[in-house]
Amino acid sequence: MVHVIKIGGNIIDDAIKLDDFLNRFAKLDGPKILIHGGGKLATSVAKNLNIEQQIIDGRRITDTETLKITAMVYAGLVNKTIVAKLQSKSCNAIGLSGVDGNCIQSVKRNHPTIDYGWVGDVESIHAGFLQNLIDNRIVPVISPITHDGKGNLLNTNADTIATEVAIALSETNEVNLRFCFEKLGVLTNPEVDGSWLRKLDKKEYQSLKEAQIISKGMLPKLENAFKASESKITRVEICHADYASEQGESFIGTLIV
Repeated sequence: MVHVIKIGGNIIDDAIKLDDFLNRFAKLDGPKILIHGGGKLATSVAKNLNIEQQIIDGRRITDTETLKITAMVYAGLVNKTIVAKLQSKSCNAIGLSGVDGNCIQSVKRNHPTIDYGWVGDVESIHAGFLQNLIDNRIVPVISPITHDGKGNLLNTNADTIATEVAIALSETNEVNLRFCFEKLGVLTNPEVDGSWLRKLDKKEYQSLKEAQIISKGMLPKLENAFKASESKITRVEICHADYASEQGESFIGTLIV
């Protein structure tokens, strides 16, 4: 079983919570890949530089200056900090962006009404490159910066990257995909942690979306989760970072069905 885990939300911004998560991730048996977002650091850096940020439905509008910031923060500081921490836990990790080894190529998003700027939608995954790494017990840690094959960097949603990586690897492996963040799973009441759903199907998701119970950053996460569930991936789950490495009855989270 290959474990593809995406970590995001407030966990990235909290050094103690991130370290706690990485302890669990490092102890997870078997081949594994970690995909991370950038937390709020990119927004904070942009604010300090007086560069206005705009996010629509959980997706960042990425103009040229914002692209520079996201590349520096995501592929630089955040990625290398995570890799350094994993190395300290005897987890032999390698930090990557989608550019490295041509592992993730994207196409610049062309939306009929919204100019997302330098935002990329995943076009291809170099699964063989990633497979070689995990076969050699090296743990890829992937930041959400990809490229278009024409020399341009693209800011790409980390949930999408996790999904596409998991789908690509599921052609030759059993894959467990987990989206980990600061909540216990998908909540029917965002203010109450105890309202998490054990299972979520697409019909109930649409109802929660129409009622605006699910919104903002959860929208792309769940859109990706359902795409993954319709592929060859063995299991797709959304859970708290504390349960990233739990299996069987000890696991708490939302199973996407």
